[in-house]
Amino acid sequence: YLQDVDNVYDLEWSQGVRYGDIWKRAEWEWSTYNFERADVELHQQFFDAYEQQCTRLLGLSEKRGKGGALQYEREPLERLVLPAYDCVIKCSHYFNVLDARGAISVTERQRFIGRVRHIARATAESWLAQREALGFPLLRENKAAEAVAPRATP
Repeated sequence: YLQDVDNVYDLEWSQGVRYGDIWKRAEWEWSTYNFERADVELHQQFFDAYEQQCTRLLGLSEKRGKGGALQYEREPLERLVLPAYDCVIKCSHYFNVLDARGAISVTERQRFIGRVRHIARATAESWLAQREALGFPLLRENKAAEAVAPRATP
């Protein structure tokens, strides 16, 4: 095992200081919060708000295109992809807190995962569309065509 210890809290963080000396209390507090004390209604509101924010930042339309393709009301370079990505991460976090609190049923769980997946996909598509609109500035030797090659849909 790492540093010949069986417990992560016994890992040497620095000379004379163990991981547990620094992080054990913080881990206890966050675990207590996430599993026992997080306000379920508030976290549901946070999830909804960040999902809406992500959709707005990308200009994501509720309409679907041919074959169920996502539609956007903004051109790629007008979409705020990095802030949208932050919203995706926050939605994922709030989902995890709600799940830890036991506030999500089995049926709802799949719905929440689908909602996070939807905005994650839109964010990834928007990032790729931005890079393409910029001519893939970090690619060398004219490899842009490979970057947008059609792939199998999962």
